[in-house]
Amino acid sequence: MSRIVHRAALAGASALVLALTLATPSAQAAEPPVPRIDLRVLVVDDGGPAVAAIAAELSGSGTPFTTVDLSRSGRPLIDAAFLADSVGGRPRARFQAVVLPSDAPAGMRSSELTALASYERTFAIPQVDAYTYARPEVGLDHPVNGGHSGPLDGVRAGVTAAGRAGPFGYLEGPVPFEDNSPTVHESYGYLAQPAAGADYTSYVDAPLPGSQGRGSIVGEFRQDGRRELVVTFAYNQYQQQFRLLARGIVNWMTQGVHLGAARNYFAVHVDDVFAADDRWDSALNCTPGDVDCMPGQGEPDPIRMTSADAQYAAQWSAARRFTLDMVFNGGGSELFKEENGGSDPLAQQLTADKAAYRWVNHTYNHPFLGCVQDVSTVPWTCAKNTDGSVKYVGRGEISAQIADNRAWGQRAGLPMRTDELVTGEHSGLRVLPQQPDDNPNLGPALTDNAVASLASDNSRDREQRRVGPALTVPRFPMNVFYNAGRTAEQIDEYNWIYTRAADGGSGICESAANSTCLEEPLDPATGYAGHVVPLEARIALGHVLGNDPRPHFIHQSNLAEDRIAYPVLNRVLDDYADLYADSAPLVNLRQRDIGAELQGRAAWNAAVAAGQVTAYRIGDTVTVRAPAGVRVTATMPPGTRQSLLLGNASFGSPYAGSVSGWAAPGLLQDSVTLTVPGGAAAAREAGTVGPLVTPGREHPSTSSGRPGQGRGGVKLQSPVPPLPLPAGVRKRVPYGVTG
Repeated sequence: MSRIVHRAALAGASALVLALTLATPSAQAAEPPVPRIDLRVLVVDDGGPAVAAIAAELSGSGTPFTTVDLSRSGRPLIDAAFLADSVGGRPRARFQAVVLPSDAPAGMRSSELTALASYERTFAIPQVDAYTYARPEVGLDHPVNGGHSGPLDGVRAGVTAAGRAGPFGYLEGPVPFEDNSPTVHESYGYLAQPAAGADYTSYVDAPLPGSQGRGSIVGEFRQDGRRELVVTFAYNQYQQQFRLLARGIVNWMTQGVHLGAARNYFAVHVDDVFAADDRWDSALNCTPGDVDCMPGQGEPDPIRMTSADAQYAAQWSAARRFTLDMVFNGGGSELFKEENGGSDPLAQQLTADKAAYRWVNHTYNHPFLGCVQDVSTVPWTCAKNTDGSVKYVGRGEISAQIADNRAWGQRAGLPMRTDELVTGEHSGLRVLPQQPDDNPNLGPALTDNAVASLASDNSRDREQRRVGPALTVPRFPMNVFYNAGRTAEQIDEYNWIYTRAADGGSGICESAANSTCLEEPLDPATGYAGHVVPLEARIALGHVLGNDPRPHFIHQSNLAEDRIAYPVLNRVLDDYADLYADSAPLVNLRQRDIGAELQGRAAWNAAVAAGQVTAYRIGDTVTVRAPAGVRVTATMPPGTRQSLLLGNASFGSPYAGSVSGWAAPGLLQDSVTLTVPGGAAAAREAGTVGPLVTPGREHPSTSSGRPGQGRGGVKLQSPVPPLPLPAGVRKRVPYGVTG
């Protein structure tokens, strides 16, 4: 029994150890079994934006977590029984990581902090302090001693050498802090040096104002067998600085072994290829030929790419190593031939370069496939049958549009998938307020043509859903207008939409539904490059950094004339390249694959929410059980293998220093079993985490005996008061125009 007493003394938590350690009849008994660590994160929530941001990252990547709301009466007590128990005689840690609002949050009892400290030491569980003061209790000196405290808007932080070799190795460039509004402090933080004698490693730092020095804002503090990731700046889930660091925070806390996955996706659909788009009329403030102008008002003035525009698109794609999705209407080419002597140089050039792109069916000549539109008024309405019911476009017409365009693409030799479809204007799907329901003929027509993937408009229909045999793929519209081929047209329409009536605009922006107005009209000469391009690029990059695979869409008109789409796309690609290392490339998927990713996530998230997923690590073996038919998603160190009935197979694919992906049980298996190679060595080699400490073993710093700390114990602090939050950090700071 003397060995048990000795272990209890080292842990400093005899009640916990007695509950977890098997009694031994003699000093010669076998060592206790290796503990089981459940792959779930404990999130202690104080209602602040920092904890919410980390929770959003976990949720978005599909990583299971349990929330304890400190403000809720009757919340569970965080004690030894809550944190750990045993399963089949094996000690079990219920959580692989802990997220606290700060190192000693208000609302937590000292006994809870004691239990957490013992738990973290016993099982080598990392702790994230989501936003805390810089002070010696977290390994940092006070900011007044050569540091800084205050707003960080516009600061360009950086990843240190230790950060690059550790959890943030996927970042290549600076970590810029947003500064979207000159009148709002969007972030706040404490820059500080490590405290004297502290075992602290800075991972992210920032320049100290008025000095050549730098102060830490993210770092690892080690004390008494425990590891804390200390974050000393305020943030919310939407801000770029957090999005850049979120992956590293999760990988650090999980030691590179967790359920769920996150990648940076970017796909761009170019609609109406081979067709023409009607042009905005700056005098009428509408688009002649389209439904926003009254019938007979103005003369349609089509915008259509030329063969030179097509050559440029292929050259751009090759130079940027980025594949565009050409969403095409073959009937547009046939109409051009009829009106221009039987030839179409644009189609000739695009089909000559067909291998440079992916191709998606957009119907033969782009009709509206929902209700029959009554365009005698603006806005249009749905025509009615004699009995008062809505008059819909018929199944035969919808089916013919799909089939005829598919046949045209096949004759042209376009490398297309026949099961993908984008209807014109996403028509056939519900359009509020005029058409609140899908065209009932759409689903049967999709069945007629074996369509499995159907695009929808993310601004109207965000959630993936089933329509007949197809699953929708929501797409992000970009505020590069379909009816603009020239910069001047784009700015004129932009000003009309987003300026107040008093400034010559439509006044739409002054309504309750759309309250964002420009302070003043954009300058026609500088407004596009100075406002629209950086704004649209920032919005798109926000989607990219949010682990969101949904594609963006523009129109062929934007690749014609002034080619106004390219500055936005170039800005997104350039900004991304400046931020990320080659190990984290943009993931550019086609529509069907995006739909499969969304479908897999939905099934996984539903199973996690229903408590139907069980996952744990014992040593270097990870076991995951999910409902039949639900694939498992996970992120692991490189070299991870999946055990099968006969042999094993590699798991996932490389991304950002880890491997991640989907897996299903093999033949005659009811779980996914993964083997992490080499434990700590593999994790360190991957550059994703610090030392992978074996649960139940002493951390090297356990007996450091630093001032203020006892051997085998931690000096617990009283809860600290809430930290100051900048006015704009609890919600997304408005960009000026939301798109």
